[in-house]
Amino acid sequence: MPSYIPPIDDYRFLLNEVLGFDLAMAEQGQDVDADLAITVLEEAGKFCAEQLHPLNREGDEQGSRLVDGAVVTPPGFAEAYGAFVAAGWPALAADPAHGGQGLPFILQQWLDEMLSAANLSFGLFPGLTRGASEAIAAHASKELKARYLPALVSGEWTGAMALTESSAGTDLALLKARAVPRDDGGYAVTGQKIFISSGDHDMAPNIIHLVLARLPDAPPGVKGISLFLVPKYLPDGVRNAMSVGALEKKMGIHAQPTCVMNYDGATGWLVGEPHRGLAAMFTMMNAERLMVGIQGLGIAGAAYQQAASYAKDRLQGRSADGTRGPVPIIDHADVRRMLLKVRAFVEAGRALAGWTALQFDRAHRHADAAERAKADALVALMTPVVKAAFTDFGFESAVEAQQVLGGHGYIREWGMEQYVRDARIAQIYEGTNGVQALDLVGRKLALGGGAVVDGFFEMIADDLDAAADLIVAQRSRDALALLREATVALRGAGADAAGAAAVDYLRLFALVSFGWMWTRMAVAATGEGSLHQAKRQMAEFFALRMLPQARGLAAAIAAGEASLMALLAEAF
Repeated sequence: MPSYIPPIDDYRFLLNEVLGFDLAMAEQGQDVDADLAITVLEEAGKFCAEQLHPLNREGDEQGSRLVDGAVVTPPGFAEAYGAFVAAGWPALAADPAHGGQGLPFILQQWLDEMLSAANLSFGLFPGLTRGASEAIAAHASKELKARYLPALVSGEWTGAMALTESSAGTDLALLKARAVPRDDGGYAVTGQKIFISSGDHDMAPNIIHLVLARLPDAPPGVKGISLFLVPKYLPDGVRNAMSVGALEKKMGIHAQPTCVMNYDGATGWLVGEPHRGLAAMFTMMNAERLMVGIQGLGIAGAAYQQAASYAKDRLQGRSADGTRGPVPIIDHADVRRMLLKVRAFVEAGRALAGWTALQFDRAHRHADAAERAKADALVALMTPVVKAAFTDFGFESAVEAQQVLGGHGYIREWGMEQYVRDARIAQIYEGTNGVQALDLVGRKLALGGGAVVDGFFEMIADDLDAAADLIVAQRSRDALALLREATVALRGAGADAAGAAAVDYLRLFALVSFGWMWTRMAVAATGEGSLHQAKRQMAEFFALRMLPQARGLAAAIAAGEASLMALLAEAF
């Protein structure tokens, strides 16, 4: 299987020349500079390339198995996870108060990119654990934090979240799982959950489930849902009354155990306030949504690497002038078109992920409360965009990269078909991309009475105006004007109008954001080295070949809901 090369040079360029990393760290009082950050990323990249990527194909082919009621992960996974924990990677950006290293979140984001590129199934184990840790840290009692956070933060134990039921997917108001109070202060949790990633495995001695359930006095709907911490093993070492009913048979991520979980009066403890479980769980889900977006980015980057390498070696056809042949397929314009589309997303997405991560750190660490609030609002605005756009573009990128290989992309030998299969789930879990688009249009545009998104657009416009001589800035400015017009039109739109426009609007929002990042990269890339030259050329490609989508998206948004809602349901 082809190798994976961590994108360290691109990280260095972004930290030093585009994102202003050192200044951001100084403003937040963090004793971290770009040199240290790159050293950490280099070590993380080595681990991903040398220990995780070689397990990816076998993990896909072997899959996790259910043996005598227990999940067995593919060969090498448990050992690799032990090494991952021993190296301290799960605690990278976690709060030092709970045993974390407290490093900037941007390092976590880019570690997640490399994990997803090297072995998406593996990356879900620490990713879900981190989300569980954050929910417990934000909402659990002091006793639960003391008992469970140190082992979760270190990665010694892992986490899982249990929301979905057979009749309750996106609509959690239909949730049926129950929790009955016990005399000792605990609860007996009963119900069945489906699609539970990392629900059981052999990689850690305990697995901490965060389970949504209803108390006996719960009001109907989402206002009656509470959150419970339910460990596989209780504090006294006794196995809890929970079991794996089955492993889901899936299109991809075969090495990741996606479980049907049965809770049969399992002992749990309330996390947060009664009937406020959904709000507590969303602490975990919002963190997971950013991570899932990065999964799409990681797979796109890995697929690009393999497709570009193949295109430079594969000899087919003659040169455009007919004088040479066979030539490497990288010489053919259509092959270049596919590769450049993928690369244009990957490099802009990587920059936007880094910018969002710096806002995340600013929201948690800046000394000024007003600056923290402003940054937090920007992260909230960008979360559905990162989740949905990165996974949409990520899946499309995997398909484009597969197409570069032709028939070889369809067979297992080159690994491209696995990227396509693995990437698909990221558009579905942690809230489907359609739901993310509705969240953007229905909730996030209204943040601060519209001031948050308007301020974001002003920030973009200022950078574009300062680079007005660049074609990527000019075309991005045109696209921004279309986005602003669509934003005004959607404010106060009815449910059908918002639903009809939401997906197109989110993609337009993403394209403008990518254009902004490409403008910033082109401004920074003033040198004559190969990396700087490539950045300038890629910025022009994005402006001329991808930003034209903006007009079509704007036209679709302006068309409204009439053509979508006209056909009667029985006519489908």
